[in-house]
Amino acid sequence: MQTIVIALKDLQILFKDRGALLLLFLLPLVFIVVFSGALAAIGDVEPQDSRILLAVVDLDGAEAAHKLIDDIEAAGGVRVELYSDQEAAAQLDEGGLKRVLTIPSGFSAHLEDGQQVTLSLRSHPDADSQESEAIWLIIEGVARDMALERHIFASLQQMGEMQADAPEGAQVFSIERSMAQARSQFESAEEQPLIEIVQRLPNTSAEESEEMPEGIQLAVSGFTVLFIFLLAQTTARSIFDEKKAGSFRRLMAAPMSKASLLSGKMLPNFLTALFQAAVIFAFALIGMRLLGLTPLSLGDNPWLVALIVVVIAICSVCLGILIAALARTESQIGGLSGLLLWGMAILGGSFIPLFILEQFLGPLPKVVPHYWGNSALNDVLVRGLGPAEVATELLVLLGFAAAFLIFGLWRFEFD
Repeated sequence: MQTIVIALKDLQILFKDRGALLLLFLLPLVFIVVFSGALAAIGDVEPQDSRILLAVVDLDGAEAAHKLIDDIEAAGGVRVELYSDQEAAAQLDEGGLKRVLTIPSGFSAHLEDGQQVTLSLRSHPDADSQESEAIWLIIEGVARDMALERHIFASLQQMGEMQADAPEGAQVFSIERSMAQARSQFESAEEQPLIEIVQRLPNTSAEESEEMPEGIQLAVSGFTVLFIFLLAQTTARSIFDEKKAGSFRRLMAAPMSKASLLSGKMLPNFLTALFQAAVIFAFALIGMRLLGLTPLSLGDNPWLVALIVVVIAICSVCLGILIAALARTESQIGGLSGLLLWGMAILGGSFIPLFILEQFLGPLPKVVPHYWGNSALNDVLVRGLGPAEVATELLVLLGFAAAFLIFGLWRFEFD
């Protein structure tokens, strides 16, 4: 009962402070709108084409030349762009183009007649030799396939001509039927090749290949963690104000235990954290939709999101006890809180998504509780994972809470 009386008094004081209310309930919504829009804009940026550019001068313009160009681009790794002969030569000399493939005039006709044709691949002196070698191998492979296809057609045609004088009953297939069958087989081989090659590159993970998550999912996760932990400063300041006014000493003289006293100082900020999270999630679910923006999706386990928020709130109020124990003056509370809470938020992924942050800092963000709070919310809201997958994050957060509380009580001065 005494704990509840102290908690109600602190809640009344808190909700009379308009500045604190704006900080606790309005500022998170502004952050979410701004950062979700920024993250969505980053996700909408189309990735750059990493294929090697190959300039092609098509002096033939017939069917075989078009097929050669299409097959080179379909082989993968090469982006074909068409140029005129004069433009390609000028840019190659200036270094604007690194490689130019020239298809000579009469290419299709000579190929049809079985005559040898020559493709010209010119490279700039500064061109990367490995890229040039890769392009040459692709062109050679495509050209060999086209030549083989042409040889097979020519062989079928010759076989048809050889049996033209045979009795009608001995002519099993006509030339036209054999050619049609061969073309059908080539088309089938292109659509469903007998051998498929899959390349696995080193140092790539599944996360790097995933699409950018929705900005609202990341923003809500990050700023829920940030602003719940900012309440640790409110807990510490509430205790300091009691000591400064002398009311803390009178409470100590009252017939109540130290546990009840500290519980009464922790409970209001724990409840405020839950209410703050409820406002954030309600705005993300309903307010964002009313603003014409992408709303939040809670996934299949909304109760798990609530559990994570409760654990983060417990960790926050325990951290507030530690700050109150370490700080001796009002300025120390402000400075220590600013350094700890904002620094840990930046390091723990509240501003920069964890999958980006870990690429630069490695395991370093794991030393702060914000990381585990963000990781747990990301697992549920972004990846759609369940209780078993976030159990580790919840246990680590409870471990941080226990450490903060034990060390805070050890250093706390009740005088």
